[in-house]
Amino acid sequence: MSTAPVPPATARRNPIGAHVPVAGRGLAGTGLAYAEKVGAETVQVFVANPRGWATPAGSPAQDEAFRAACAEQGIPAWVHAPYLINFGSDNPATRERSADSLRHSLHRGHAIGALGVVLHTGSAVGTAPGGGSRRAEAMAQVRADVRPLLDELDALGDDAPWLLLEPTAGQGSSLCSRLEQLAEYLEALDGHPRVGVCLDTCHAFAAGHDLAVPGGVTAALDALASAAGPGRLRLIHANDSEDVVGARKDRHANIGAGMIGAEPFRELFEHPETAGVPLLVETPDRKHGGDGTGHAMDIAVLRELRERAAVPA
Repeated sequence: MSTAPVPPATARRNPIGAHVPVAGRGLAGTGLAYAEKVGAETVQVFVANPRGWATPAGSPAQDEAFRAACAEQGIPAWVHAPYLINFGSDNPATRERSADSLRHSLHRGHAIGALGVVLHTGSAVGTAPGGGSRRAEAMAQVRADVRPLLDELDALGDDAPWLLLEPTAGQGSSLCSRLEQLAEYLEALDGHPRVGVCLDTCHAFAAGHDLAVPGGVTAALDALASAAGPGRLRLIHANDSEDVVGARKDRHANIGAGMIGAEPFRELFEHPETAGVPLLVETPDRKHGGDGTGHAMDIAVLRELRERAAVPA
């Protein structure tokens, strides 16, 4: 597989990269080798099984090697917290495990020099007494469970990772899928200064933000900035969608192969709120053999769109 040379970090308004595998030779051995293979300028990793509750200690040697290599090569790194985390659950055991899991991701993220830890915003599982929605109770749980973790984050110092809220596609009783709902979520966390936003384009499209129409991406970014405030957007998951707008289905497609199409992604580079914000693809690679070809193709498409973007002064 051949990829274009990676430009120096100083030349990148928006670094473009991918979620990279780490199984086998670990963060540095597997993850950064994969990043080089696909031409990634930034990377995202899991530091635990994304579909389990285990909190592995990791390897200090691997952590330091990964941290040092990312710093030397100017590669921003990010951690995605496990999918099982849900502070809106009506099950106390799930909430306790969620707190342990997120704490683990934040501390491991700090150890490897990650700039942020991405957290799905969860859903109000269960039924309120007398029937109806548990949304209000679930949001109170978010505050009760996550706010102490943010205090722990403060204790890590100025190089602590941000906690990045990722709105979901709107399945079930989602606590935050429409970008306007970020305002309530951030309010529940007292607008903590190290809480930011990770925008997933597939999720936003699935939740009803029509990114495919001209100006749709700009409108969505305006809505995000209005709800969250300036400077909260720290990361973008650049994924096309296999399903139509508003379908509430989280099914990623390769850039330009889905219902959003490639051209709207150019708008991501042209909005003032995205200045310096990295883009990561979490697109399907299995269709291309699982060897990174799909990710390399998507990164190349996004880099071409970045070149054509009318970047604001």
